[in-house]
Amino acid sequence: MLLFLSSVLLLLCGYLIYGTIIERIFGADDKRPTPAVALCDNVDFMPLSDWRVFLIQFLNIAGLGPVFGAILGALYGPVALFWIVLGSIFAGGVHDYMAGMMSVREKGCSPVYLVEKYMGRNTKWIFLTFMTGFLLLLGAVFAMSPAHMLSSLSGHEFHWWLIAIFGYYFLATLLPIDKIIGRFYPLFALLLIGVTFAMLVVLFAHGTEFYPKLNFSNQHPQELPIFPLMFVTIACGALSGFHATQSPLMARCLKNESKGRAIFYGAMITEGIVALIWTTLGIAFYHGSPDLLSAIQSAGPGGVVSEISQNYLGHVGGILAVISVIILSITSGDTAFRSARLTISDYLLKNKTSLSHRLLISACVLSGGIALSFFDLTVIWTYFGWANQTVATIVLWTASFYLRRNQRFYWITLLPAGFMTAVCITYIMYDKIGFRLPISWSSIVGCIVAATCMIAFVVKANRSKK
Repeated sequence: MLLFLSSVLLLLCGYLIYGTIIERIFGADDKRPTPAVALCDNVDFMPLSDWRVFLIQFLNIAGLGPVFGAILGALYGPVALFWIVLGSIFAGGVHDYMAGMMSVREKGCSPVYLVEKYMGRNTKWIFLTFMTGFLLLLGAVFAMSPAHMLSSLSGHEFHWWLIAIFGYYFLATLLPIDKIIGRFYPLFALLLIGVTFAMLVVLFAHGTEFYPKLNFSNQHPQELPIFPLMFVTIACGALSGFHATQSPLMARCLKNESKGRAIFYGAMITEGIVALIWTTLGIAFYHGSPDLLSAIQSAGPGGVVSEISQNYLGHVGGILAVISVIILSITSGDTAFRSARLTISDYLLKNKTSLSHRLLISACVLSGGIALSFFDLTVIWTYFGWANQTVATIVLWTASFYLRRNQRFYWITLLPAGFMTAVCITYIMYDKIGFRLPISWSSIVGCIVAATCMIAFVVKANRSKK
């Protein structure tokens, strides 16, 4: 219990102290008009109240990461809490703040434009293709997962739920942001927060031992290596490239730059707390990794969520908890497709608010998502994990170039960028989707590539100063 409370306290201190440092380094300025004010079109650009923007940002970035990812991360034992806390403060919070505020400074643009401007034009089309494919992959995952959960909950066929979800995605992708997202998503976010904290209260009330085997060794039953796998598995609860695709949506609705820390950095810290809770629930309920692994293998992460929820909150409360997770997935899926529409239209269309143009792009991106939904979810999820952290790494490098060009302290982004470069390279060298090298060789290659990139960056920065 003390470890959990200390972790939450560290996250809050990270927001108050390190979040303030990041804000000052970036140089937030309320005298600058934000895109919501200067470019208001009442479709994608429009000022929304601060509390709405925060709750929408939190719901959009959460996805299944702080729930499913945290449950899978719990297999490694209490050591997972270190990555959630340190990752949220020094990597995820910095990543989300920089992605959101760079977008605010660049007229609400997508990460693709930022990559082009600060890392070179040659990288634009590569990253545009990669990120569009990543968003379609993510949208397919966030359609298939809730469809499976709804099918289990209701007894109706999976494909009918999938059709209904994609139908909803089409509307949410097409309509102005205040019609569905701005109106209902704050309520959904409050539901998720309420249910999650209700389960935490019950956990305290039961007097359950939070961490039966309280040591920080690798407790994964299959002895999977912590580095790099844990850093890819626990994504949205610590650092996620998906957040960089969502932050520009709210960058187009932010009224003042000074609110960026609460909305972008603060939403990441809130998500980190949710991930802490679900990691703790997974360890405490199953009394360790072996039984948790058996539950995941038999019923999947969705089944684990359902079992824990119904045990702690009763039948009705359990169903409510499962519904909140389903909503969490669906609401992130539709904003993934909306982000794909905006990313493509930024480069292909001049009149981005035209209904016919929005219809065309929305139909194209949703068709891609539907095509991906015919593949095995497990296979898609495997590729999604690596692609997600690769996007985060690229955005952190872009933020480093941004800070260097503006002569600001770039180490706040360069260090996490270098670390995640090592993670992503090691993962693709080691994992079955990559080159399947031994973990020792994969780690050496990952560290060499990361160190080389960081040294080249610093050398170039020093030359620029001279």
